[in-house]
Formats: sequence, C-alpha cells, structure tokens
Amino acid sequence: MTRKPKKVTSDGAISMSRHRSVWEMRSDGWIGLVDDLGRLADMSRDAKEWDACRERVRKVVETLEPIESYWCFPGARVFGELSTWIERGEMARAHQAARRIHRMLAGQTYRHNTAALDDLGDGPSQIEADTERQAQLTRPYFEVLIVDEMSASEEDALRRRVQRKRSVDDDFVFDIVVVPSFEDALIATLVNFNLQAVVIRHGFPFRSVYGNDSLRRFLDSMDETVEQLPESERGPLLGKHIAQLRPELDLYLVTDVNVEEIAARAGEIFNRIFFREEDHTELYSSIMKGVGERFKTPFFNALREYAKQPTGVFHALPLARGKSIMNSNWIGDLMQFYGSNLFMAETSATSGGLDSLLDPIGPLKLAQEYAARAFGARRTYFATNGTSTANKIVVQALVRPDDIVLVDRNCHKSHHYGLVLAGAQVAYLDSYPLDEYSMYGAVPIRHIKETLLGFRKAGTLNRVRLVLLTNCTFDGIVYDVERVMMECLAIKPDLVFLWDEAWFAFACCHPIYRQRTGMASAKKLAEGMQTPEYARRYAEFKAGFGPKDWNNDKKLLETRLMPDPAVARVRVYATHSTHKTLTSLRQGSMIHVWDQDFKDKAEEAFHEAYMTHTSTSPNYQILASLDVGRRQVELEGYELVQRQLELAMTLREQVLNHPLLKKYFRFLRVSDLVPLEYRESAVESYYNAETGWNNLDMAWRTDEFAMDPSRATLCIGDTGVDGDTFKNKYLMDKYGIQINKTSRNTVLFITNIGSTRSAVAYLLEVLVKIARDVDQRVADMSAIEKRIHDKRVRSLTLEQPPLPNFSAFHSAFRVSSAVGPAQTRDGDIRTAFFLSYDDDNCEYIDMNEAAKAIKAGRELVSALFVIPYPPGFPILVPGQIISSAILEFMAALDVREIHGFRPELGFRIFNTSALARVGEATAARAALAAAGRSAFPLERSSQTVSAPAEQQAEISPSTTSTRIES
Repeated sequence: MTRKPKKVTSDGAISMSRHRSVWEMRSDGWIGLVDDLGRLADMSRDAKEWDACRERVRKVVETLEPIESYWCFPGARVFGELSTWIERGEMARAHQAARRIHRMLAGQTYRHNTAALDDLGDGPSQIEADTERQAQLTRPYFEVLIVDEMSASEEDALRRRVQRKRSVDDDFVFDIVVVPSFEDALIATLVNFNLQAVVIRHGFPFRSVYGNDSLRRFLDSMDETVEQLPESERGPLLGKHIAQLRPELDLYLVTDVNVEEIAARAGEIFNRIFFREEDHTELYSSIMKGVGERFKTPFFNALREYAKQPTGVFHALPLARGKSIMNSNWIGDLMQFYGSNLFMAETSATSGGLDSLLDPIGPLKLAQEYAARAFGARRTYFATNGTSTANKIVVQALVRPDDIVLVDRNCHKSHHYGLVLAGAQVAYLDSYPLDEYSMYGAVPIRHIKETLLGFRKAGTLNRVRLVLLTNCTFDGIVYDVERVMMECLAIKPDLVFLWDEAWFAFACCHPIYRQRTGMASAKKLAEGMQTPEYARRYAEFKAGFGPKDWNNDKKLLETRLMPDPAVARVRVYATHSTHKTLTSLRQGSMIHVWDQDFKDKAEEAFHEAYMTHTSTSPNYQILASLDVGRRQVELEGYELVQRQLELAMTLREQVLNHPLLKKYFRFLRVSDLVPLEYRESAVESYYNAETGWNNLDMAWRTDEFAMDPSRATLCIGDTGVDGDTFKNKYLMDKYGIQINKTSRNTVLFITNIGSTRSAVAYLLEVLVKIARDVDQRVADMSAIEKRIHDKRVRSLTLEQPPLPNFSAFHSAFRVSSAVGPAQTRDGDIRTAFFLSYDDDNCEYIDMNEAAKAIKAGRELVSALFVIPYPPGFPILVPGQIISSAILEFMAALDVREIHGFRPELGFRIFNTSALARVGEATAARAALAAAGRSAFPLERSSQTVSAPAEQQAEISPSTTSTRIES
C-alpha cells in the first residue's frame, strides 16, 4: 500500500501538531462530519449553503484521513470507502455510514463488531450497547501495530490470517493496524491508545507521508543518521524509541537478517525476535501471553476466589462474610449500600490462597513485583495507611539518630513528624516564594548545593544522609530530578534521595511526565553512568576541574557538576499516594525503591521500619485495589493521563478566551509559577495555536522547574473573594464542586484520570454563574460599597504579605554547628518536639507581646509546629526562632485555620530556663566532639566529595580537619 504525500493546507488541517488534542479533534471531527453530511443529504445542490457545507466536509475528511490511518477502526481502507462515496456525491449513503461509524466509535462497540461499510446501519440500541459492554468485559479488545510497507492486498491477507487464528479460548481479541514508515510508527504509538503490542518487520522507509511537526522533538537528534541507516537496522532503533515513549508496550521484531546477532545486541528491548515469517503461531501466542502478563492481578484474583469459598470463621472479624450484618435486624442497610462482595471478601486470613503483607510469599509478593515493573522500580512495597505512613517507613529505614537530613521546609507534615521519630538533625531548605499568590515554589538546586557545601566547610558533610524533596508540589512545580541527583552526588556520592511523589503517581504513564520521576531518573542515571559516552564526558569535566576548583564554592555553585561514576551510588526512594491520582481505595499507597545498595545497606532496616508502621490487619480491599490500579496503569494509563492533560488544557483555554470569565479569573501560567531564572527555555505558556504542544515538551526537557498543566491554579483576586470563602461558600456549598487547595487569592483545580469533558463543562458553567453574580453585585453597589470592594480586591491582588523563609534553629538545638567552625542549618528537632510535652518548659505569648519581646532583643523559640491553612506548610517548627518576618506574616494573614496557634493565648514558646538547660546539654555534646570523642554515637563514615582520588588528597585541610569520626 503506497500513499501519496499530502499537501498541508494553509489553515493546518492536516498537520496534527497544530491542534491541542488529536483525540478531541477526532471526536469533534466525526460529529461535524455526520452533521454536515446529513445537511448535504437533505439539501439540493442548488441550495445557497451547499458549497460552504461541502467545503467543510472536504476539510474534515482531509483532517481525519491521516488520523484514521493509525487506528484499526474505521482504518484507512474503510475511511477511503467513505471518502469515495463523498467524492461521488452519494451523500445519503455517506451520511448513514458516517453516523454508524461515529456511534460505534463513541460507544466503543467496534471492539467486537468491525463490520464493513456496506453492513453499517443505524446505531445500536441501549440493549445492544449493554450486551457489547458485557462482551468487552469478558474478552477485552486491543490492537497490534505492524510496522511494514505493505500493499493493500498484503495487508488484507495478514488481517485474515490473524482472524483465522482467533479461538473461543482466547482471553483477548485483537486486530491489527499497519503503518509503512518509522515516523508513522512513532505517530501511531503516541496517537493510538488501543495499542498493546508492536511488531516491527524487516525493511521500511523513514519518512511519513503526512506533516507532523509535533514529532520533530523525537526525531531532531537522529534525522541525519536514521535516514542513512540501512533499512535492516531501523527496526531495533525504532524499538528503542518506542520503548522510551511507551515502555508498557510489548515489542516484537521480525527480521530477515542475522537474528542471533540482533538478539544478542537488542534482546533487552524486544519481548522476542523472530526470523522471517517462520513461526506465525508463536508470534500470535507471544502477543496474547504478553498482554496476559500485564492483565494479571494476583492478589485481586486470589481475594475473589477466596470470597467464593465456603468458610467457617472462628477468629476475628464478625463482619467477615457479612455474617454480623445478615444476622442483624438493625444494620442491614449497610450491606444494601455496599453490596455483599465487599463483606464476602473481608477476612483476617493470610492462608487459603491469600497472603501476608508483612511477609508476602504468594499473590501479594507477585502483585508488588508487578507494581515494581509498572512503575520502573527495582522493588515496590504496598502501604494501606496512606503515604503519611509510607514516608515515615522510608525515613526511619534510612535515617539514624543525629544523621543530617536536608528537607524542603514546605514538605508534607508526615516528613516533619517522621524526622522527629528518627531523631534526625534537620536542615530545612527554602523554596523560592511566590508572594503574589501566597504560595511557595520549590527548592533551587543552587540552594541545595550551597547547603551541602556549608556542611563540607563545617566538616560534617559525612553525616549528611538524605535529601528529601516533594515532586511534584501541591501546586504542580516539578523538579529536574536527574539534575538534582547528579549535582548532589558530585558533592557527596553516597547521598540517598527520597522523592515524595504523593501527587505524581500517574507520571509514569506518560513520556513527558515520566522523565522527571524518581524511578525513571534513577534508572537513567545508574545506566547512563556505566556507558562509554558518560565516561568520555566525565573525563572532559574532570580535566577542566582541578584540585583548587573543588575548594572553590563559587565555581562549584556555578558549574553543572557531574558525579564520578567510580564512586557514586544511585540510591533513590519514592512514595506514591496511589489513591490520589490513580485507581485505588483511599489510603492505598506504594513505596518504590531504586537503590544499588539496598541489599547491603538498607534491607534489614527497611524491613524493621516496615514492620514498625504497617498494621498487622491491613485492609484487603485496599490491597486488591492497588493490584487492579497497577493493571490499569500498564494497559490504559497512557490514554487516561493524556486525556487528563488535555482536559486541563481545555479548561485553561476556555477561561482565557471567555469575555466574562477572563474579567474575574485567570489560570496561572508557568511564567507565573516558575521565575525566569529557572526557565532556560524562556517558555511562558505551554500551549499556543502556533506551536501546539512543542512548548510543553521543550520546557520539560530543559528547565530547572516545570509546571504540571493538569494542576490548574485559578487566580480569583479580582472577584474580591478570598480562596477559602470561594471554596466553601461558592464551589462546595452552592454548586457541589470539590477542591482542596486554596491560597488567599487562588483555588486549585486538579484534573485526574477520572475527569471527564462533562465535568469540565460543568465547572465552566459554574464559573460563568459566579462571574455573573459578581458582575451583578458590583453593578448594584453603592459608592461606599464599591470603595470597600475595591479595597478588598487591592488587598487580594496587590497587598500579599511576603512569605518568610526558615529563620534558624535556636542555638540550644544546634549541636552540629557547635562542632565545626562554620554555621550550618541543621537542628535537633526531636529534642525540641519532646521538650514541649512538659508544660513547665513552655509559656504563651500573644502577637503584640511577641513583637515587643523581639524588638527588645529576646529570642522567642517556638515549641510547636505552626501551620496556617493556607498555605498549609509549617511557618514554625519546634526549636525554631520566631523572626520579625514570621511575625509580620502571621499578623497579615486573614485565614481562620492556624494549627499550633491559639488566638486567645498566642504562640506556645520555650521559657528561658528550659532553653538554658538544653543549651548546657548541647554545649556538653560539643565539648565531647572538641575532645575528639563522638557526640554522635550512631554516626557512620562516608565519602564527602566525588573529586578524583588524587584531587581529594589535595583538598584543603580546613575542609576535613573537623570531621567527626565514628
């Protein structure tokens, strides 16, 4: 089948990169096509509107033609028949066929009924649709991409061969879509959500016949080389690129050349490699088995089977199998509401086909291994107490008392409490502030490096154990994870990283998001450092970085550092709130591990920490939902996340272009949330009509911080309503729209894999109603009321209180800084936390008295975590000095909810006698260190700087002489 190149029209009807959403364009295109064909079928050719309507049909057909070539249904051949009828002027016939195709696409009934156009009649009834849905559940449908340049007859013969191999015993049904080139294969991989496997055959051209500017980002680095490669070598290269884009797909190679040599060279990329066409049956079976492996849900299946078994319960849980409900005269409505299966599957048993979460050896062990595969981890552990518990498990497993931990001050409260329990010396890092919106961004890499170098100067870098950062933040700021880890490992090669990805579990499903996840970055970094290319680049870096440079902090801060592959170890952990962004019951979470030293340095400690915090009675329903959620990630995660992203873009675009909405509302762009100094791309908005999605991809590849577009922060200051009131009074109470995060002048809308176009439409409808209400109220205001309203708007838009940075720990809680000559940021938060338990150590001071005391020179030290909502992060932690800036921020806040602060009493602070006693103990520990005896008995030795060994020997003694030895 040879296709002639299509000319790209001036209005961009063919080039898919010009559209925000290929899938939305496809859906809307079919709707428009059906409507216009219906008009043409009922219209006389002499009618005034005929030519305009016919031209619209021509443009839609021209737009849909390349898209449909990447799907099985209707596919290039069937769509070609439809186009032929339109060209002949058979509008009634074309309208009937287009209507049927659209209904089959909308209802997805084509998955089990791919009739030819001659058989297409009216759409299915609801009964037929329900029957098809049941068939789909019984035998799921998928598509297989065949990459080969075929004639139409060859393609038809291949499709018939596949259909003949189908059996009633098959667990799935699949059809094929054939594309002729390298570029077309990449387009189909990105566009066709139904794909579950790709078969790459021998010899095909490189270029697509269509104009697809959006593909340039994948091809820029290989255009010159790929076209020069022999066709026989394009197959393995194509497999490599498809694996990077959608690693969940099963890849098969059918080649005419030396199959043994290719298997040895590229075997890790492909599930299996076949020689010529010698074994069709094995290929068919391999495809079915590969999808079957991802479809398996070991624990969910085991729980379902257990629920079917007759069981006598003589142990815990009267609720098991619903007995205490079915035998009740009063609580039967519980089962009526939830259904019987929930209770039939409720048990405390760990045998009978089930498993123990604390010591899994059966289906739970398999389920966790499958989850590790899906999320790109070496190991995965399920948690049924939410990510708050998962965070504490990891912190306790990795941190010993007096280890130094670098942590974002604005992280989730579970980290703060976990560090208290672990007895860590905490060095809080400051995120860049976004004062205009009363929120924080993320921690710049320069600040992290400055902090590490500060510990090196103090001689305590060897005690720095862990860097703990939130990726992405609640407001959608995403780190360049690989860069952060590379530069930190260049300074301290044994550093461990914990990425709190509570709101980022979905990111593994999409190629743009995936590159900034902890697991993907760990894999890339670990494998990359072992390559000859990295060795060459590191040798160049090393040659330009002498011994004096390693002692030059300014140069270290201004240079993009590279870790020494001979000594750096990649040790990365990530925690996911699976239930927040993927399919899982509430509190379902996962811990993912990519740690090269896990077996030697962390396994036993991790096991003990896991046993400490994990319930001996985990909820089996949560575990089963995690298992099924993983299946969804591997089989349809890309589709769902792509739609999540597009819905957010649609929402943003509608507000931007609506005349009334843009009067009062504005969605923040990346330029609002990420300062220019952290945006190397200088991109201000991720989507525009000229370049499509290209801005998004470029920024995510280059910038220090990126923005997750699916987290849409709406600025509402121009309404004169603060975020908390907008959330509760308007969105929730009046319209039933649920959100969580607000600031003084913003509210956050998050699209997720469960979001729909209908939900977005309802939100837009509600925003229009609110805008009209505000407009009407402003119009009806008296002059005095208008001045009050304008003052409120000015307060919300122009008079935000500046967000304070972390001040400092009081000297009584700063053991490390007492040891070396330099001041460091860390403090003993555990001692401060438990010191506040005794009322005799504390007193209260109100805001006015606090201001006077600070002005008089007294150091006020917080005894509690003080957390205003919003912004929802601790302004004060136990042991922290209350600065004037913090006091001014607190005074300017107009929020009702401030945890750790009692308006009638004020701040709970430590009294001077308590601080004196703790200060004496701190001084004693410092004296032990000065005398050469360890003040930190559980400390371990470690590398400090990954400079080459001969350069480390020449590092200034001042950087090492005060290190504390075990």
